[in-house]
Amino acid sequence: MPKVHITDTILRDAHQSLIATRMRIDDMLPICEKLDQVGYWSLEVWGGATFDACIRYLKEDPWERLARLREALPKTRLQMLLRGQNLLGYRHYSDDVVKAFVARCAENGIDVFRVFDAMNDNRNLRVAIDAVKESGKHAQGAICYTTGPVHTIELFIEQALELESFGCDSIAIKDMAGLLTPYVTSELVEKLVDALKVPLHIHSHATAGLSDLCQLKAVEKGCLHIDTAISAFSSGASHPPTESMVAAFRDTEYDTGLNLELLQEIGFYFHEVRKKYHQFESEFTGLDTRVQINQVPGGMISNLYIQLKEQGTLDKMNEVLLEVPRVREDLGYPPLVTPTSQIVGTQAAMNVITGERYKTITNEVKLYLQGRYGKAPGHVNTIVRQQAIGNEDIIDIRPADLLDDELDQLRSEIGETAKSEEDVMIYAMFPEIGREFLTQRNLGTLVPEPLEPINTGNGQPSAAPVEFNLTLHGETYHIKVTGTGHHHAETRPFYMTVDGVPEEVLMETLDVISPNGEDAAITTGRGGSKRPKATEPGHVTTSMPGTIIEILVAVDDKVAAGDPVLISEAMKMETEIQSPVSGTVKAINVEKGDSVNPDETLIEIEAD
Repeated sequence: MPKVHITDTILRDAHQSLIATRMRIDDMLPICEKLDQVGYWSLEVWGGATFDACIRYLKEDPWERLARLREALPKTRLQMLLRGQNLLGYRHYSDDVVKAFVARCAENGIDVFRVFDAMNDNRNLRVAIDAVKESGKHAQGAICYTTGPVHTIELFIEQALELESFGCDSIAIKDMAGLLTPYVTSELVEKLVDALKVPLHIHSHATAGLSDLCQLKAVEKGCLHIDTAISAFSSGASHPPTESMVAAFRDTEYDTGLNLELLQEIGFYFHEVRKKYHQFESEFTGLDTRVQINQVPGGMISNLYIQLKEQGTLDKMNEVLLEVPRVREDLGYPPLVTPTSQIVGTQAAMNVITGERYKTITNEVKLYLQGRYGKAPGHVNTIVRQQAIGNEDIIDIRPADLLDDELDQLRSEIGETAKSEEDVMIYAMFPEIGREFLTQRNLGTLVPEPLEPINTGNGQPSAAPVEFNLTLHGETYHIKVTGTGHHHAETRPFYMTVDGVPEEVLMETLDVISPNGEDAAITTGRGGSKRPKATEPGHVTTSMPGTIIEILVAVDDKVAAGDPVLISEAMKMETEIQSPVSGTVKAINVEKGDSVNPDETLIEIEAD
């Protein structure tokens, strides 16, 4: 008798889709004993954006998280999402790094690797799949479902058969945006089941409100593996509720055999946990049929909301969602899944925020248009490509074939800051924030971003205002205190936004006694200094708030108009800031790591 097998996404994709990947390990471990009793086919616990979020926001060692989950879930297969040659970062890595990363994942407890490529370019999957097979683990090849002029059922079947020929143990339909409709699912699944010799899995987000119907159709056509999420983190940009799907198949030939009462108990637990992360909730993660047009996937929508909120441009969210399909068309209709979702989404945001399409083009878009992420599925807008990369050559081979082995170089660069091969992998994925994370961890100074207190509704006023206007030297700033960190000796960090820009303020206790027992001096953290307003042709500025990650010039250097002088990071994407004139660098008003805003003079250049 056929039986439906369930992979639950509660510990990875569910919270990535609804609260921007912010669930902490301390909220996972208490319920693991019950999760381990359920009898899932697998639990998705790692990969995707969790690695990034752990080191960027939560200040958790992602490898330690995996090890603790492995220990807490001894009876359950642990599954991760791997981006093929991109691994868990935003660029392609050399083959030796891919092999080493997969080996470390397997050694640390991953049983099932769902491997996909954002371009559906299977050339980018072969090395990762071979590495999974060599580790003795389950290799699941994924085809990214999307729609557009170049995406057909016949093409998806061709891609799936090629993945099977690579040695994949199963194939997954990865519907990351919830674009499948029930009758398309029925046709696609029926043809895939007939064509394949290995089991088929279906992963579909519930954004358009159709995923549970799609899963029902898929099961009826022979796909007996479905992805769901415990109800407290289900639906909308997430997945169909686990409890509901278990109930749907109960007492039928497809009965999952799972204990509905146990699942409900787990659901109640996560219902309470979710309240702690209320600051990451978004009005854009519920049911929204516009996804059928903008194709923004679940994991992207909650992160895009938070990123625009941090930029102070949340009011432009709807404009950005309308711009996304236009950028996607310009780039040749790639499926929108990390990293292409981030590449397209960030470029769409820049187009809207700057008020001019492609006025600023991210480095990742330039690499994409060079072919360095793989072959675009459709025709690329040649005007946009010319604007981005000029007359540079377009590569048509597997991008990683151009990369030399880099693992030894990475080990050398991070040096003794890395205490293990896992640490080297942290640095490899995200060099800037990875080095900062490892340094702080070694010093014992890691401080996670603060969680805003839950409003109890008792009507009690706050001890101090958390949102107010502050006037200093004739200028007024809108301040919102978002939280505090832990005391370190005589100091304590306070986190806030100043006119929408995140800042860290360090409060140092002095010997002067105030009415409440202590007084303090407040100093702004990095990026807090005021810079002159850009008013001259030679004043270098930025079109979006961001962080300076590289300074490419020095005082007295000669530059030509258009030369890159700075590299900034905004919304996880890097952008070159170019010289507006030819001349001589006279002043540099930023340091690496500074937060910067539009209209500030970052560099002063005296025109020739």
